[in-house]
Amino acid sequence: QDQPVESGGGLVQPGGSLRLSCATSAVIFRFYTISWYRQAPGKQRELVASISRGDSTNYADSVKGRFTISRDNAKNTVYLQMNSLKPEDTAVYYCKGGIAWGQGTQVTVSS
Repeated sequence: QDQPVESGGGLVQPGGSLRLSCATSAVIFRFYTISWYRQAPGKQRELVASISRGDSTNYADSVKGRFTISRDNAKNTVYLQMNSLKPEDTAVYYCKGGIAWGQGTQVTVSS
């Protein structure tokens, strides 16, 4: 499989947590930076976080201190741990590895 596969989305109350998973092929995982993007209704897709082959990470200002991206080398999987979630985090979250996009997973933050 060359297309990343996301999972872990759902409905959570404000202040809650979710962990998203992005399962990729071994080739994508080994050679490419893996990124999480999100797209809210009526808005452009935006970069949330990324992690390089060398484990360098990058975060959007809006999620710094709340979200953590990490890699599991044994599972070819990248995680996005999301804490202190806010209603404005509501979006479809997409994983991107190289030029390959996943189908997305919905995250809804609402009381």
